[in-house]
Amino acid sequence: MERNVSSTTVQTLLPLNTTAGTNATAEPFSVFDGCDHQVEGILFDLTFQSINVIVGVPANLLVIAILIRNRKEPTTSDIFLGCLAFMDAYFSAMPPITFLNLYYWQSKEVWLAIKFSYGVKDTSGPLFLSCICLDRFVAVIFPVRFGQFKPIIYRLSLSLLVFCLTLAYSAAKTVGGLPNFEKVFTGEMLAAFTWMVLCNVSILWALKKSSRAGGKDEMHPMKKKAFKTVLSILCIIVFNYLPSVALFPFEDVYSPDVFRCYVQPVGFAFLNISSTIQPLIYLCHLDKVPFFSDTCLKKCCICVNAKNNKTPAAQIPPA
Repeated sequence: MERNVSSTTVQTLLPLNTTAGTNATAEPFSVFDGCDHQVEGILFDLTFQSINVIVGVPANLLVIAILIRNRKEPTTSDIFLGCLAFMDAYFSAMPPITFLNLYYWQSKEVWLAIKFSYGVKDTSGPLFLSCICLDRFVAVIFPVRFGQFKPIIYRLSLSLLVFCLTLAYSAAKTVGGLPNFEKVFTGEMLAAFTWMVLCNVSILWALKKSSRAGGKDEMHPMKKKAFKTVLSILCIIVFNYLPSVALFPFEDVYSPDVFRCYVQPVGFAFLNISSTIQPLIYLCHLDKVPFFSDTCLKKCCICVNAKNNKTPAAQIPPA
């Protein structure tokens, strides 16, 4: 479903000489947002979102449960991970409602609620990921300064700011009618994507440089694990965000119908599937996942490398 171009009912203006008895007509509301005969892009997006329902919802809930379980020994980015998992779980639960509204209810009120959830995904995902990248960037590049910003109040304040921005963006998106509003999302995506790539590349470079400075051919196991984690995150960021970043700035090249019905849904499909990929990445880099057997984890996890599969999992201390 189109995400950034508002769909308002267009009133047909009466000519000045129209008689008083004639009623103004309006275009009928469409849950397909003008793409009633070009639904392929929308269905492509919803197909990806169906994966979120099956895998993304339980994966994000599991991430939240693990963070709560380990709350006595949290990492500095846990609050960002928890907020991101909560938002992704909320968004991942929406596709069944979307399908029902497209083909059964066709309710404008439900459509507005779905549009609000798209606004949440548009904003919360890139911003919370940027916060996680910022946290890791400062920890690796500026370790001394990082120690000064360890109190949780800084992360709570940043999370509150992201929530406020998310609610403001989602509300504006739901109301619609704002001129050039879609360019706000395009600018946000470009800025967040650039920031996340620069952060992760800088972290990889710093880890590699520190290994060479030690005069060792082999990287320290902890640094090697961090290197692989950051590298996998960088690959996921490129996979999820690059299509939108590459396509959306060239909106004027496409006709309005093509952009709204094909380009946007396809670009958003790659962005939406991040609600499943991100929690799986987190789970795959845990030594052991509580509430989950190791065998089941290895079958579900797509990112565990062969070496980790052969290494006995270390126990996580109970919360």
